Amino acid sequence: MAIITFNEEKNIADCIRSIESVADEIIVLDSLSTDRTKEIATSFSKVKFYESPFPGHVEQKNKAIGFCSNDWIFSLDADERADKTLVHSIEAFLESENITVNGYKIARLTYHLGRWIRHSGWYPLRRFRLFQKNAATWVGENPHDYIELKSGSIGKVMKGDILHYSFTDFSHQITTINQFSSIVAYTRYAKGERFSLAKTIFKPFGKFLEIYLFKFGFLDGIPGLWIAIASAFSTYLKYAKLYELDRKQIERPSNVRKEYGKN
Repeated sequence: MAIITFNEEKNIADCIRSIESVADEIIVLDSLSTDRTKEIATSFSKVKFYESPFPGHVEQKNKAIGFCSNDWIFSLDADERADKTLVHSIEAFLESENITVNGYKIARLTYHLGRWIRHSGWYPLRRFRLFQKNAATWVGENPHDYIELKSGSIGKVMKGDILHYSFTDFSHQITTINQFSSIVAYTRYAKGERFSLAKTIFKPFGKFLEIYLFKFGFLDGIPGLWIAIASAFSTYLKYAKLYELDRKQIERPSNVRKEYGKN
């Protein structure tokens, strides 16, 4: 099992407990936390704790894979838990023989604004989370990473959910949106993308329609409406921050850590 962390003292214990019974080892790669993350994580006997500056989500998760000693890896974020059904599915997988696939997708269910969000593009959002070490790699646009199989076949979707406690409240969501939009803008600018007024105007509106109508966000009630609005706002922020970078008003957004992007 592999987890990356930074100041996750409120989450890391529950994350580890949810999967501890089926893990041979639990790799925690920490980005130099300043809270009790290390103290809590290392209190679990199966944890192997490592520290490294944070170059980016994709890069850090691939580095965590490198510390794993087993052929099969299960990956969780610190704010995620494996539900009981998923744990039983993994137990059955470990007991099986003649495995001919290299990865399994697992659904993720997010708790937000007092309810489980089952629409809005947030569920089931199946991604590879159980995979063979030598057949997979983390890819994507930081901070939106995902596993890509380099070779081999895909197994059936595993029964059970990864439970995602992404935000403590709406204010936390806005803080995360502000941080993640900065990372996206900074990453895209480094890759050569430049500001577009048309995209700044029309993309947020399109994102709202996508989440609220086409992905049935309205079925999630008021939280679905808030999610659609927040997603549109996030889209706007990415382009607004790209404007600052493109006009040389800043070298990087102020909430992007200095070590980000350095391998």
